[in-house]
Amino acid sequence: MIPFIESGIPGFDELTKSENGIGGIPENTATLIYGPAKTGKTIFTNQFTYKGLLNGEPCLYITTDQGAKQLEINMNDFQLPVEKYLNDESFYIIDTISEISNENQRRSKSIIPSYINNPTDIMVKVGSGIHFVYKNNPRFRSVLDSSTTLLAYNDNKLIIRVLKAYLMRIYEAGGTSIITYTEDSADRIVETMLKSIVDNIIRLDYDELTVEAMKGVGKRISPYKITEKGIVL
Repeated sequence: MIPFIESGIPGFDELTKSENGIGGIPENTATLIYGPAKTGKTIFTNQFTYKGLLNGEPCLYITTDQGAKQLEINMNDFQLPVEKYLNDESFYIIDTISEISNENQRRSKSIIPSYINNPTDIMVKVGSGIHFVYKNNPRFRSVLDSSTTLLAYNDNKLIIRVLKAYLMRIYEAGGTSIITYTEDSADRIVETMLKSIVDNIIRLDYDELTVEAMKGVGKRISPYKITEKGIVL
């Protein structure tokens, strides 16, 4: 039986129930969340992260679109307060964008700077981050939001290899990972390669969520909306 972990998205775990009556995100797998811009991909990852923290599962979060400070503000806006988890070091953030955008960056033992145009440094920090969260709980989550920015700043084929290595590291450590991607921001070949390195694929339209592929689950479709508390199916 494939174990699932709670997604944090109201209605999603019901939608993805398998024959055993259990749904959510298959544990120890890699999931791609993709779709057009502004469809809620980051909100999905924020809810996934927060549910894990509530359940005592630490999270390694690589942010490429917003600095750690803005990430915390945005999660608070959706009533997903994370200050407690930053303080107890169960929420570990690799901030790849604040340095390059000259934003005022928050730093601590669990908020680590890196550089969007330096995939080697990011992977070194990922290695340290896995060790950091694993010591708290070997059942952990990881989010990379988003691969779109990594692709924009670097050679696309290099980033596909980096993402493949990142997902393998999380998998080997026993974690469950999500990466996001904005549809049509790279060419079709790159998109196909991106889909080939994950286990599960979920597409968000502006009003419809489609599970295109998922271990132990067939194709599923549901309407969704974004509320003041996040995505609801």
